[in-house]
Amino acid sequence: MPIDPALTLSQWFSPAYPVGAFAYSHGLEQAIADGDVEGPTSLHQWIADVVHHGSGRNDALFLAAAYHADDPAPLDARLRAFVASKERLMEADLLGVAFADITASVTGHDLGGLTYPVAAGRAARLAGLPLPLTSAMFLQAFVTSLVSVGQRLIPIGQTDGQKIIAALAPECAAIAQDTQTGDLDQLSSTAFLSDIAAMRHETLTSRVFRT
Repeated sequence: MPIDPALTLSQWFSPAYPVGAFAYSHGLEQAIADGDVEGPTSLHQWIADVVHHGSGRNDALFLAAAYHADDPAPLDARLRAFVASKERLMEADLLGVAFADITASVTGHDLGGLTYPVAAGRAARLAGLPLPLTSAMFLQAFVTSLVSVGQRLIPIGQTDGQKIIAALAPECAAIAQDTQTGDLDQLSSTAFLSDIAAMRHETLTSRVFRT
């Protein structure tokens, strides 16, 4: 019996899928410690900026490029060179390893040691899943993970967190559509505060998250 692609993707990008995304803050822990993010409004804006102008959009481009590629290895090397900090590279690498391991066990597809966006794109291609839906759900999982960081550290309530996720859902879908070609000439980043926060997090004295 054919399985609805949305069900497969909801499994892959669920917090229950054991990739360990809950352990990473993507520099947000530093931003909260600095007082740059201190409530629902600033958390919403921070995440929106990262998704639109930083690693969110770039990861969607890499995911799409991996989906189209016969050999994802050069794309993986390019992603590793493109990330802005040591901790973000660690995040992309370790999430990718965990995703590849569990997905190989579930589907039988060998994903190797790819970084997370590249592994997700490759897995979607091998499983015959639609690219726009894959990218949109990947981005929504990213948003959800960052909202969870805010809920634990600021803190904000569950309702405020869900409002942020719902408000950014159309943006995730729009970026997924815009990045379908996987054209890496479109790579850019102007989310400078996020990049700097990720760099400074490496020396944060008291840390809950790995990045």
